[in-house]
This record gives sequence, structure tokens and C-alpha cells, in this order.
Amino acid sequence: MSLGTDLRARAETLGQSLPALLAEAEHLAATLMLGEHGRRRAGQGDEFWQYRPAHQGDAARAIDWRRSARSDAHFVREREWQAAQSVTLWVDGASSMAFSGDKDRAPKLDRARLLALALSVLLLRSGERVGLSGMVPKPGRAQIMDLLAGLSVADAEDYGVPDVNGMVSHGRAVFLSDFLGNLDPLETALTHAADRGVRGVLLQVLDPAEEDFPYLGRTVFESMQGSLRHETQSAGDLRTRYLDRLAERKSRLATLASAMGWHYHCHHTGQSAQTALLWAYNALEGGR
Repeated sequence: MSLGTDLRARAETLGQSLPALLAEAEHLAATLMLGEHGRRRAGQGDEFWQYRPAHQGDAARAIDWRRSARSDAHFVREREWQAAQSVTLWVDGASSMAFSGDKDRAPKLDRARLLALALSVLLLRSGERVGLSGMVPKPGRAQIMDLLAGLSVADAEDYGVPDVNGMVSHGRAVFLSDFLGNLDPLETALTHAADRGVRGVLLQVLDPAEEDFPYLGRTVFESMQGSLRHETQSAGDLRTRYLDRLAERKSRLATLASAMGWHYHCHHTGQSAQTALLWAYNALEGGR
């Protein structure tokens, strides 16, 4: 099968699964039952948030005299911040993301797409603008269909390169990938994002086999496109070195994210998708 034919077949298979993906993503988002994203702070808006004691420097017109009349102190009526954020998601669709260490376990790409779409559902439900790389972030449920179409695009390369097109200045971004390729393009992308005042999260998605390296004896390791190949008669002897290299990579990812004001988290497909979704949602608000 040629590379073009293989890529087209992957895209067609992906497209056929999109309705089920949307249903699963909406179910996952519903399990969190979260409040509105990014709004629980004082600022410009129409909705009442809370009363707080008046401080020195508050203008007299800011005092809520009716509330203050019920006590010996003065209170200010605060409104809730309601400015929508623009969130851009990049989901790595390269061949390495098609890996699964078990025929009964979905590949990494399936989990990354599920998390991206469920996160989009939560953000759109909260009034935010959302888009994939290369798309203009937009609000509203109608945007879900454009996101689904964007997620059906496959990449012919072994490892993905982050796409920073479409990121809005001072917005937010989410990168979902295994981050197993060359990290220099990622560093360039994060630098570009930081220059535009964009902050966000790196969510590394790995298969449990990539975390544990359960291989013994004669083993042939080959990249998904076949461009890289290594055969060994004693795979178990490589385990310690492999795990050390993986730990180094995770450490570099965490360091890169921290240096740019981003958050980093590693999630593997044997874990609950709900846990990773909750982490990403909270991290976009600046939490952990």
C-alpha cells in the first residue's frame, strides 16, 4: 500500500468514527458537571458575583448602600468576569499516535481526540471560543462540527510538529501529543506562543507499553511508518536505559512548559480519560 493510499484509508476510517467520538466526548464532558470555565473572578460583566468589604481607595459609587445599611461596614457589589477566552487546540495526528501496545486498547490518537473534543465541549458550553490549529476560534455548539472535521485530518509523518497557526494573542492553547519526536520544533512553537502572550498546557499521551517497556528477548522495534528500525536479541537489557531516557524527556517537557508559563502533564491510555480532562480544564484556569 502506498503512503498516500494508507493516509487516505486512515482518514476515511477516522471519519467514519466521528459520530461515535462526539457521543463519547459529550458523555465524558457531562460526567464532570463543571461550572463555567474561567469566570469565577471579579471583573467586567453583568452577573452578580459576591459582596466584599470596601477597601481604602474604592470609589463611593462602588459601595452598595442597601447592603451596607444592614451592618456597620461598607460593602462593594462585585460582578463576575465574563470576557470569553480563545482556546486553540493542536492534536498530533502523526503516525506515532496510531500506536497501541495491546490489540484490545485504543491507540493514543483516539484518546487525544476524545480529550480534545470533550474539553472543547466544556469550553464551548462555558461561552469560550475554541478552534483547532489553523482554525479561527469561535463560540457556540455549531463549532463542534468544524472541530470534528479538523480532527479527521491525518499526518503522514512519523512524529508531529506543533502547529501554532490560529493562536490568538493572549489566548490559551492545548497541545496533545506523545511528544516522542524531536523536541526542538516544540520549543520553537512554545517560544512563538509566549511571544504572543499565549499560555496553555502540554498533555502528553502515551500507551502503557511506552511507560513500562514490557519487552523481553528478541524484539524488533519499528516506527509506525517504518523509517526507523532496531532489532535486538535481548530487549530486557534495554529497559533501564529506555526508562531513563523517557524520564529525561518528561523532565525536559516539564521544564519547557514551566519556562513558558505553561503546564505539563503525562497521561497514558490505561488511565481514566476523566482524570486527564479534569486536569486540563483546571490547568487552563491556572490551577493544577
